[in-house]
Amino acid sequence: MRHSAPGLAKQAHLDEPRPGSLTIGYVPNEQSLPKENPPRFSWLPDIDDGARYVLRISTDPGFADDKTRTFPDLAWNFFTPDEALAEGRYHWSYGLWDQKTATCSSNWSAVRSFEVSEALPQTPLPGRAARHAASQTSHPRLWLDPDQLKSFAAAVAKDPGHCGWSDFVEKSVKPWLERPIVEEPRRYPNNVRVATLWRQMYIDCQEVIYAIRHLAIAGRVLGRDDLLDASRDWLLAVASWDTDGATSRAYNDEAAFRVVVALAWGYDWLHDHLSEEQRDTVRTVLLRRTREVADHVIAHARIHVFPYDSHAVRSLSAVLTPACIALYGESDEAVEWLDYTVEFLATLYSPWAGTDGGWAEGPHYWMTGMAYLVEAANLIRSYIGFDLYRRPFFQNTGRFPLYTKAPGTRRAGFGDDSTMGDLPGLKVGYNVRQFAGVTGDGHYQWYFDRIKADAAGTEAAFYNYGWWDLNFDDLVYRHDYREVAAASPADLPALAVFHDIGWAAVQKHMDDPDRHLQFVFKSSPYGSLSHSHGDQNAFVLYAYGEDLAIQSGYYIAFNSSMHLNWRRQTRSKNAVLIGGKGQYAEKDKALARRAAGRIAEVEEKPGHIRILGDATAAYQVANPLVQKAEREIHFVNDSYFVIVDQVECSEPQELQWLCHTAGASQIGRSSFRYNGRKAGFYGQFVFSSAGTPQITAVEGFPGIDPAELEGLELHHHVCATAPPATSHRLVTLLVPYSLKEPKRIFSFIDDQGFSTDIYFSDVDDQRFKLSLPKQF
Repeated sequence: MRHSAPGLAKQAHLDEPRPGSLTIGYVPNEQSLPKENPPRFSWLPDIDDGARYVLRISTDPGFADDKTRTFPDLAWNFFTPDEALAEGRYHWSYGLWDQKTATCSSNWSAVRSFEVSEALPQTPLPGRAARHAASQTSHPRLWLDPDQLKSFAAAVAKDPGHCGWSDFVEKSVKPWLERPIVEEPRRYPNNVRVATLWRQMYIDCQEVIYAIRHLAIAGRVLGRDDLLDASRDWLLAVASWDTDGATSRAYNDEAAFRVVVALAWGYDWLHDHLSEEQRDTVRTVLLRRTREVADHVIAHARIHVFPYDSHAVRSLSAVLTPACIALYGESDEAVEWLDYTVEFLATLYSPWAGTDGGWAEGPHYWMTGMAYLVEAANLIRSYIGFDLYRRPFFQNTGRFPLYTKAPGTRRAGFGDDSTMGDLPGLKVGYNVRQFAGVTGDGHYQWYFDRIKADAAGTEAAFYNYGWWDLNFDDLVYRHDYREVAAASPADLPALAVFHDIGWAAVQKHMDDPDRHLQFVFKSSPYGSLSHSHGDQNAFVLYAYGEDLAIQSGYYIAFNSSMHLNWRRQTRSKNAVLIGGKGQYAEKDKALARRAAGRIAEVEEKPGHIRILGDATAAYQVANPLVQKAEREIHFVNDSYFVIVDQVECSEPQELQWLCHTAGASQIGRSSFRYNGRKAGFYGQFVFSSAGTPQITAVEGFPGIDPAELEGLELHHHVCATAPPATSHRLVTLLVPYSLKEPKRIFSFIDDQGFSTDIYFSDVDDQRFKLSLPKQF
């Protein structure tokens, strides 16, 4: 017997929309095999937003009943089964579900197939009924339940330093007893957004979280009514703010997110300290504000169809998780929103990543995304017992900052980064420590220890204090996770490739700051989407304690002149311009996604790492004359780089090779050299098929509003321009060196032309030959 809806067996397949570059796809399929067991299923939804679905999975392509499992009445177009599948080949399709007749009310979709191997990690998601049964109705329920609270309070009474409690009270509780309640933020003058006022508004709202949450938790743990009363006063004041005013999601989503979180923690932890009237007041406001966020995420942004919305996806973790848990049992809407959130995080998360653990928007937005995901994952695990961390991405993602934002680096990265050239932010270290607790990997604990030591004293910086309280984070981690011994990164592989996002990184001697070298190369299928830039086939270099080849400019504010016209553009990267044009990096998301690259090949042999990137599509969007744009990286003998650029065009085009540095470089006829404070590097154009490049040194950021640069140091770059040609092959040598080792300081030699026999000399003028790979 075949499994089909009555009367529909002979009808055509369900009319399926074709996926686009910005939508989810039909997964799994023959080209996109499962990376975990059970597979994560997704399809484009019906035109009716209220449609419900039925999914069938079978070992039989004809869907015989005894070989088929059916999942009826699904609310959304994505789904994770509650059991792992046995090893083998499977087939699946979906249809529309009729709740009245309890049958498939449409044709079935096309049948897609996939393989399940025994080696896949098993990560089922408990079904809705099981999750609902595990949900508590008592308070508190965010982080600790009543029994855990009682145990924790007893442990603190016995030892005030338990899990860092005394530090938390001294630094993150007591100050709020003295501080006046934050006034409700006002709208911008003439309702025109001002970056400084926007930032101050969300920091004010972040402080509201600190005051309400920390006073309430301390009051419950210590049994102190004065703390509870103070928290209640803050909570009721914030609950009185205009829900359509300056802190609404539509006006300032960052402020709105924080207000919801503050209300959620206050409502949960002060539940028994509020009168029924006060509870009703707070609950009504919390529900209204949460609904505003949920409606935007689900009905307007529709991230289950268009997942590349950074703020909307983040709000699942940052807002809906704590708010819906706090409201669970008191609002049917909150139950549905929590189901949506948990299922999205277990199925479609993250649109910016794959199972390799990378993050397409770069390490800074990995930091913000993971900070809220960690909070949500911990709350979900505590509340219903489901462990998101078992998914492969979370098992692997600690490697991403470890390899792409190593301790000591400042500007050797890609993507938007609000640290403006400071050392890696403290929160990135705290995030990585979380994954030490999850995986037991001591390298992550080492990273945390180094970041914390290097960034000591920056706790009050806006990119720390304005987003999270590290004392509270430390308290939660030390309560929830075991201590992991630090392990030196000396035994880590030199090369890490994040194929899903198109990043490759080389790390040498990370454990020794004086010898440490980091090289990161990017050619990403995500293109310049969201917080990514037009930087396919670009590289950054840090060596011997200093950033050398950098991402230049400052992330002053999203959509500032510096952001739009410099930082996002290829001209600010260590990349090439073709015919004076870079890659598409403007606001059209579809074009930004098309402006993609890919890491085509990676080879690793003793003394030689080779990486090939193809950025042809990234340049073609802005310059249709481009037919090929490839860059080949060779890292040789753990000491120098050979970069081969190959460009082909339908008409002659100039090729401009760019290299950005913090300070000025010295240039010669076919070479240049940059010396910083601790290190430097020598560059030579070994071969150019189109003729000798003309090298110029450029200071500053041409075309950028000078008002945005006030008080900021100018950066520099070298531009080597090869004459117009339809075909370019440009070979460049880069040799980093330490200024602490005299025999590694190379004299500036410019008389070798394009010979492949490159000579250098040390301070004693003893010349030696540097051998290039045979193909050069």
